[in-house]
Amino acid sequence: MAPHNCKSCLHNKLKNKMAEEASSSLSSEDQENGMQNGISDHPSMPWFGMDIGGTLCKLVYFEPRDMMQDETEEADILKNIRKYLTKNSSYGKTGHRDTHLQVIIMDNVELRGVVGTIHFIRFPTSQMKKFLTLANQKGMAKLITTVCATGGGAYKFEEDFKKSVNMRLHKCDEFESLVKGLLYVDKSNLTECYYWTNPTDETKCAKVSYDFSKPYPFLLVNIGSGVSILAVKGPTDYKRVSGTSLGGGTFLGLCCLLTGCSTFEEAISLAAEGDHTNVDKLVKDIYGGDYAKFGLPGDLVASSFGQMNSRDRRSKVSRQDLARATLVTITNNIGSIARMCAIQQKIDRVVFVGNFLRVNPIAMKLLAYAMEYWSNASMRALFLEHEGYFGAVGCLLADR
Repeated sequence: MAPHNCKSCLHNKLKNKMAEEASSSLSSEDQENGMQNGISDHPSMPWFGMDIGGTLCKLVYFEPRDMMQDETEEADILKNIRKYLTKNSSYGKTGHRDTHLQVIIMDNVELRGVVGTIHFIRFPTSQMKKFLTLANQKGMAKLITTVCATGGGAYKFEEDFKKSVNMRLHKCDEFESLVKGLLYVDKSNLTECYYWTNPTDETKCAKVSYDFSKPYPFLLVNIGSGVSILAVKGPTDYKRVSGTSLGGGTFLGLCCLLTGCSTFEEAISLAAEGDHTNVDKLVKDIYGGDYAKFGLPGDLVASSFGQMNSRDRRSKVSRQDLARATLVTITNNIGSIARMCAIQQKIDRVVFVGNFLRVNPIAMKLLAYAMEYWSNASMRALFLEHEGYFGAVGCLLADR
């Protein structure tokens, strides 16, 4: 007799194998608690990974190519979740699926022996309660008992997940998830890594693919609400070498105060139309031109917001100028710290990631110019297409 090979049976076998693996990794206390609650510690299909940051929550959804076809409650929930997440690119007013990141390669990835598609979804962390309500409405709580998560929010919202949807958060190490997710996505997408040529000349500026197949060592600058900088010498050989509290959250917070905007997208849109020289004091404002003795060009910022001590200047400045100056200030600070770390660690490749870079080519080109100019072209700023989702992807790969 030929072996029975229906999709639902394959799915159930996979689930049983996952449950056995998860059970073997649990402590006796965890296993006892799981049995008392009638739940397993390992999430069943669909698979989710979350990176809950201070400003933005990043959610990745792995959609198996072959879904369950049998008529069970679990199968119906799976189909409803799949339909809702994949047929929409926005969820409510603040949730978005970044469809442009779902490149062809990410439609055909393998995860734990299963082939499927990874979807990339984001929403403000401040909307977590609405997300949990939606998760309840879509039946996720009936299907999933554990979600793998990283970031500060994995601790902050742990009780909310338990109370609202009866889900447990399996907390993954933030830096391990970041590095693991980055390497996985880059390996899956051969055009993931790139750099900018002639970043200050709009007529010649170009985005060029970079071969990152032999990455080590590299400096990883993760720009979220704040900034963490890692020296990465191998897939498990990395350490945090520096950071700064002046990151994407600082940019947005200051823009909201100075311009009255309310979203990151609005702040970037304003900055794109502004002129930071109406706000910043340049080298030429002090020296009348270049400061040749120390190799400082006249158009270099000498004092961020240095013109704003003049009442006359303040009366003429626009919201756009203030947003642009804020962006330049934050970006220059990050670039300066990254360069010093690269020199200290003797590393010439600096990889910038994080949601601060989303819809933000201004900052990327500023970073590209700074790395190249101040290192006399010995350092290169590299960027990645999936920017801020690597921590969430790393959670999908976590050993649970």
